[in-house]
Amino acid sequence: MSLDWIPARTPGRIPLVGATVRLEPIDPANHAAALFAASHEIDGGKAVFRYLPYGPFAGVDDFKPWLEQCASSNDPLFVAILEGETAVPKGMASFMRMAPEHGVIEIGHIWFAPSIQRTRQATEAIYLMTRYAFDDLGYRRLEWKCDAQNEPSRRAAERFGFKFEGVFRQHLVVKDRNRDTAWFSILDGEWPVIQTAFEAWLAPDNFDAGGRQRQSLAALREARM
Repeated sequence: MSLDWIPARTPGRIPLVGATVRLEPIDPANHAAALFAASHEIDGGKAVFRYLPYGPFAGVDDFKPWLEQCASSNDPLFVAILEGETAVPKGMASFMRMAPEHGVIEIGHIWFAPSIQRTRQATEAIYLMTRYAFDDLGYRRLEWKCDAQNEPSRRAAERFGFKFEGVFRQHLVVKDRNRDTAWFSILDGEWPVIQTAFEAWLAPDNFDAGGRQRQSLAALREARM
């Protein structure tokens, strides 16, 4: 049976703006110092870069040339994640492995400074990228992949509504180590429920005066299924 759909579009170099974060194309001149500081603010960046194929970096002079390569890349297409109130860069992510003719795209190279990990900002950044992929660009499938040993990333994927699909064994060699890769995805038919749960979780009334969530993202999504 033929599909009644139009091939997706590739992401543009445009800002994605939310209530607590702003995602914008990498600008080494303005972002390098702050992104280096954010990624290396604890333990010299070892935790942030543990499962990534690059880093930590010895200093900003080593970090900036790498960031310039990121800025010039089209796939992956990197973005900086800025705090909404301060406009200070606090993380990075990318759209990658784009196959618009098949309607498939991945988000990856994701890292957040320890100061915004497990916060509204981090969740909203993923929401903005996911909404852009489905609602604006017309993708059918959004992928999330990570080192199978990266338990925080696996938990995050499932919290955001990605479904676990399995592990590719001996998939890559990263930093001279074997990497088995865990695969997750969201399909366009699943997105409406996931989207409404994201929006309910991000709503200001879902947080008390101390900034603690009243309902979890998983519970909100389950209630809508």
